[in-house]
Amino acid sequence: MKAKVSKTYLVFIAVLTAIATTVALTSCRKGDESSPQTTTAAASAATQDESAENSLPEGSGSAKLTESDITINETIENTEDGGHAILADGDALNYAHVRVNKTGEADGDEADFYGENAAVFATDGGSLSLKDMVVKTDGTHANAVFSYGEGTTVNISNSYIETSGNCSGGLMTTGGGTMNAENLTITTSGNSSAAIRSDRGGGTVNVTGGDYTTSGTGSPVIYSTADITVSDATMTSTASQGVVVEGKNSVTLNNVNLTADNNKKNSDKSDWYQAVMIYQSMSGDAAEGVSRFAMNGGTLTNQNGDMFFVNNTATEITLNNAQITNNGDGVFLRAAAAGWGSEGSNGGQVTLNAVNQTINGVMLVDSVSHLNLYLSGNASFTGAINSGGQDGEVYVEIEDGSTWTLTADSYITGMTCGANAVNLNGHKLFIDGTSYTEGSASFGNPIEVQSTGSGHGGGNPPAKPEDD
Repeated sequence: MKAKVSKTYLVFIAVLTAIATTVALTSCRKGDESSPQTTTAAASAATQDESAENSLPEGSGSAKLTESDITINETIENTEDGGHAILADGDALNYAHVRVNKTGEADGDEADFYGENAAVFATDGGSLSLKDMVVKTDGTHANAVFSYGEGTTVNISNSYIETSGNCSGGLMTTGGGTMNAENLTITTSGNSSAAIRSDRGGGTVNVTGGDYTTSGTGSPVIYSTADITVSDATMTSTASQGVVVEGKNSVTLNNVNLTADNNKKNSDKSDWYQAVMIYQSMSGDAAEGVSRFAMNGGTLTNQNGDMFFVNNTATEITLNNAQITNNGDGVFLRAAAAGWGSEGSNGGQVTLNAVNQTINGVMLVDSVSHLNLYLSGNASFTGAINSGGQDGEVYVEIEDGSTWTLTADSYITGMTCGANAVNLNGHKLFIDGTSYTEGSASFGNPIEVQSTGSGHGGGNPPAKPEDD
C-alpha cells in the first residue's frame, strides 16, 4: 500500500507498506481486514542516517514531559481503518519533532497480534528511531507505537503519547519484537488500553523514566506477556490494576513509583480487586510456566483491595527494599482459585522473596494453592498467614536478621528459622498442626513448585497472513 505525505509548500511521496501487528487484551478481539491508507503530513520526517541525532536523551526521570514541551516541525495524519501513519517494514527509519494523528478502526487478531491500525508501526526486522514525538490516536484498536516480530526494534525517547479509544495502548510489543523507551509521557483513557502492553509472542520491553497513566477499565499501566523492565518512572492507574503479568513472562520495576486504584471489574472471574495480578488466562497468548515480578526500591501504593493476587499459575515475586503501602481493605497476598483454569488445579503457586523488605498485612493461601515465603537480609514481616485455619501449604524460611511478628493466629505447614526469628505477639503459630514454641529454632523443607510450558516471552502467534 502507498501513503501520501503532503506539505503546505511542497509535496513528497513516500512508500509505506501497511502490514499490521497491534497488541490488545483478549477481550478486545473481533476480526477484520486492513484497508488502503492515505497519510497526510505537514512535512516528511523520514531519513535514513540520523541515529546520532535520535539517540536517547540524557537526564531521563526529570519533570513530567507535556505536549507543549515538544517542538513540532511537521504533522503526519492517517484516517483509514487499519492504516498506519508511520511504517518501517524491514526499513531503518528515523523521525524527530513530528506530530502523529491517527483515527480509524480495527479489530480481531490482525489488530491484536499484527499491528493493524497502529499509528506508528515497525515490522519484519525493521527499526524505528523516534525522538521528540507527539502521537495521538482516537479509534478502536488505534494503538500508538508498535513493534512486531523478532529482529524488529523501536527506540523512542522524549515523546508524548495519548490514546482515547478502547483497546488502544501506548507502547505495544508482540511476536518477539523489541521496544526501548526513555522519558515518555503516556496517557490512555479507553478500556483495555494499558500504557505498556504486549500480546501473543511477547518480546522485550525496556522503559526508563517518564510518566504513565491509565484511566479505563481493564487498563493496567503494564500488561505483560513479554519481558518488561521499567526503571525510574512514575506509573498510575485510576480504575485498574497497576500491573498484570500473564503466563511465563516477567515485569521488573527498578526505582519506580506505582500507584494503583483497581475499582472497576473487567470480568466476573474474580471477586477481588488488586494492585498486582499474576495469572494464566489459558487463551494461548502466554506460555505456561513460572512468571516473575520483581520490585527493587521505589514505592507501591494500593488504593483498593489486595496488594498481590496470584491465580492459575506459578510465580516468583521478589521485593527488595521497596516502600509498600496498602490503603485498601484487602490482604497483602492472596493465592487462590478464580475463574481461570480448571477447577481444583487453578490456584496460585507462589515463591515470595522479601529481601531487606518490610511487609505489613495478611497472606491467604487457599486449598489449591501454596506459598514459599523467604525473609532475608533485614526483612520484617508483620502479619498473619491463613489466620482462619489450615488451608493451602505454606513454608516460611527466615534468615538470621529477619523477623516475623504475628498479628493473628497463623497456620503453616513448614518453617526454617533461628530461635529469635518469630515474635508470637500473644498469638499462636501452628506448623503442620503443632503449636510453635516462641524462642525455638525450626527446620523444614520448601514446597516443590510444579510448572509446565516452555518458551519465555509468551505463546507463539499464528502465522502472519500473506498480503493479497
